[in-house]
Amino acid sequence: MRPDAGPGGGAARVLPDGCMDLLWHEGRLLVAGPDTRAYAVEGVPGTRWAGVRFYPGTAPALLGVPAHELRDRRVDLADLWPAARTRGLTDLVNAAAGPARGLEEAALSLAAAAGPPDPLLRRLVTALDAGRPVGATADALGLGARRLHRRALTAFGYGPKTLARVLRLQRALRLARDGVPLARTAALAGFADQAHLARDVKALAGLPLRELLPRR
Repeated sequence: MRPDAGPGGGAARVLPDGCMDLLWHEGRLLVAGPDTRAYAVEGVPGTRWAGVRFYPGTAPALLGVPAHELRDRRVDLADLWPAARTRGLTDLVNAAAGPARGLEEAALSLAAAAGPPDPLLRRLVTALDAGRPVGATADALGLGARRLHRRALTAFGYGPKTLARVLRLQRALRLARDGVPLARTAALAGFADQAHLARDVKALAGLPLRELLPRR
């Protein structure tokens, strides 16, 4: 579930990262849609979770559901698929040596059935993750702004500008967690300055950046 726990403990937070997850919880399967804000995970003692994370933009083709329909949601797979198909994949996961192994097998099965991923989507993620402007990226991909927006909504759950913002957040977190000073983190990740970094992290993660970093 991609949890990011603050150094003080307590409820974990799933931070936006452009991905979707297939989750297992006590024998049933759920889908975690793309997040635009932090999602608090309240753990219940004695319950078990496992998850597999799909590369940004790939899950909708595997699951047959546009990403924007699942934005900021956690949904039972049974609410998205026919009962027989849901039961088949759930049985596959539950019959494995463990839920994590079962989810890996399920993901491979879905990928084999769906065929190769759309290379344009990977190129879009790569360009935006490198900090390229959305307009320049659309031109390089040979897409107009409207077509790019529609493709992004289906694949990622939101438009390319939001995707770029989410990927920039993740770049900043990686740098800051590696010990890069915050002013340099802001510059390297593509923010205007450290204040811009602080505002964006607070808006997307719900906490100041320092509270998301390990204590040293």
